[in-house]
Amino acid sequence: MGSIERLVEANAIERLLARDASLFTDDVDTRIAVGQRLGWLDLASKASARFPLLRNLADAVRDEGATDLLLLGMGGSSLAPLVMSRVIGTAPGYPRLHVLDTTSPIALSKLLQTLDPAGVFVIIASKSGTTVEPLSLYAIVRAWLDDALGRPAAGRRCIVITDPGSPLEKLRQKEVMRLTLSAPPTVGGRYSALSLFGLAPAALTGIDVEALVARAAVMESACKNRPDENPAARLAAGIADGNAQGRDKLTLLTSPALRPFGLWVEQLIAESLGKEGRGVVPVIETALRDPVSYGPDRVLTVVRLAADGSLADWAERARASHDVIELVLEDGLDLGAEFVRWEFATALAGFLIGVNPFDEPNVAEAKAATNDILSGQASAPRACCDLDGTWVTFAGALAPPEAALPSRPDVVRHWLAASRPGDYLAILAYVPDDPAYLEPLERAASALGDATGLPVCVEIGPRYLHSTGQLHKGGPNSGVFLIVTTRDRTDFIVPGQRFTLAALHRAQAEGDLATLARHGRRVMRLDLPSGASDALASLADDIIAAARA
Repeated sequence: MGSIERLVEANAIERLLARDASLFTDDVDTRIAVGQRLGWLDLASKASARFPLLRNLADAVRDEGATDLLLLGMGGSSLAPLVMSRVIGTAPGYPRLHVLDTTSPIALSKLLQTLDPAGVFVIIASKSGTTVEPLSLYAIVRAWLDDALGRPAAGRRCIVITDPGSPLEKLRQKEVMRLTLSAPPTVGGRYSALSLFGLAPAALTGIDVEALVARAAVMESACKNRPDENPAARLAAGIADGNAQGRDKLTLLTSPALRPFGLWVEQLIAESLGKEGRGVVPVIETALRDPVSYGPDRVLTVVRLAADGSLADWAERARASHDVIELVLEDGLDLGAEFVRWEFATALAGFLIGVNPFDEPNVAEAKAATNDILSGQASAPRACCDLDGTWVTFAGALAPPEAALPSRPDVVRHWLAASRPGDYLAILAYVPDDPAYLEPLERAASALGDATGLPVCVEIGPRYLHSTGQLHKGGPNSGVFLIVTTRDRTDFIVPGQRFTLAALHRAQAEGDLATLARHGRRVMRLDLPSGASDALASLADDIIAAARA
């Protein structure tokens, strides 16, 4: 029986719309938790009630001279605004959006050096109100604003988005920040694109949220149709049918202007479906390759603009050798509809695959490991050798070589030798989200893919801990991981904490290394002596050399 037929037999659409948690679990306690995470089902139809608030706030911020909007968040609280900003852009006369979803001191230092505090407004976004990254960044940025503007004026520049009554809301009151925008407590972070987590930053930067939501509402209505006429059900079926047949690598190919959308899809799919030893591996492709070069474990998913004829032609050729899912957008405002389609589809795919798409048990595990490293209660696996300042660690199921290896290309080849058909490779780099760092790693990933035929993912830490990190540890043991860290001297004191920002950044990498090792994953760490972009470029050259040897 195919997935569409299974959805019909289970009355899955009707039960999802009725918020029947038994669709996802037989366990009573888990049903209660699932039932508390289904508030996203009608966000689009309810969003218009927020439009007056958003218009008034956007006008006020502009009237007060805002030139830059700094969003401090992580995972679901920041990815949708980041994607909308990069795809749709900032309207003329509105502040530019800068998303800080990192603990990289280099990234923070570079950003603050470009900003004039007189024009900066800040959004601190956290559903739970306890997320360490935005809270640490807020403490640093607030001190920077206080020094420049004075504490009362700085407080007027700070806006909170969080669940009602969270610790962050209490901090807002204590530190006299401007206001709190309350998010629905029944909406999980990765399903929150059309809540105030996504809409407030969009409105403040001049995106037409009314048009965005109108398109989302049309898709929300279509997602109530019977499965064979339901765009989300068809997408879910394509994902689940492929997964059942061993095609568990959901490979995203997008029009260049839509490429950032892959980051949001990646989190939604990986964190929702990667658990209990099962999962769908999202792979973001950065360039078009010959379709026949992709292995039999792929479902090729094309997300393109209607005007992108070259990608349409590529999709047609790809159908000769692969299953292809093709989604067509008119323009960037169709992101609103795609948020809805993918959220419904992911929930339905969870039912079809047999996992609960609304929890993230291994994300909490990674957070605990970070805290243990920071407190000194735990330590990461130790490096086994020093190659001209690069410290090399083999951990988990990746055994060290029997004899010492003389160079970085040699240790990369040892890492590659641990892979098998059906695996994927992941470069987990604790570096800034900056082309100077990412483009060399993406070139290296392309060379690895060409040499091995395996899917290759490039992930930024600590962002991926709240995204694909769930899949890495909770999904199938088919990942082979390379963690890249640096020993850069740039740092910030985090007011009110015993750790610095650099210590937190490093602890997050080391906590994940320890957690991956504990799960028996194949993992290697390369710890570079410098955090400069040319150090990453040099490493990328060595990875390419290893791949081509």
